[in-house]
Amino acid sequence: MRHDITLSGHGVRLVPLTADHAPDLLALVDPELWFGMIHPVPRTTADMTEVLRPGLESPDRFAFAVVGGDDEVRGSTSFYDVAPTQQRCEIGFTFYGRRWWGGPTNPACKLLLLTHAFEVWGMHRVALRADTRNARSIAAMRRLGAVPEGVLRGHRVAPDGSRGDTAYFSVLAPEWPAVRAGLLARLDRGQSVDPMVTAPSSATDQPGL
Repeated sequence: MRHDITLSGHGVRLVPLTADHAPDLLALVDPELWFGMIHPVPRTTADMTEVLRPGLESPDRFAFAVVGGDDEVRGSTSFYDVAPTQQRCEIGFTFYGRRWWGGPTNPACKLLLLTHAFEVWGMHRVALRADTRNARSIAAMRRLGAVPEGVLRGHRVAPDGSRGDTAYFSVLAPEWPAVRAGLLARLDRGQSVDPMVTAPSSATDQPGL
């Protein structure tokens, strides 16, 4: 979906994703970083543009480029499966360049996205998911304070044709104040926190992108 939402704070800005971000995003990618995504590893700008296309066209997805205070593109993330009448959405299709793993970028982005979901959109439920083999993403969701809900078996197909299971997590509106406090405390301490990641694709976080 084309949208005009921009979120900023704690040293990052989430700006509407466009095809113009493809070259910068491509420069961040390597096979290990791309693990768990539903698309093959993009090798060219045209590949990355094709990866971004669903996020620009899907009517229930709000895709963002993650930009630092230096205007350097750090990655991408999205709201998706947005269902206002049911007061629910998911956060995913997330990845960041390795330089920003373990630092404040991911918690800052999650704080901005969750604040918008709960306090602007009035959501009751925000879900996140990841391939069960993606230990980094699952650790990040646990660190966030999201509640594990279970595993969907054989839920997604990887680019190589193999099937993977998807772990689901969520944050409900009554839990949001505690999650927000935890994120703010981590950002205030300036601690390294969760590695990147995200949600699977269509499964995942997206996964994902």
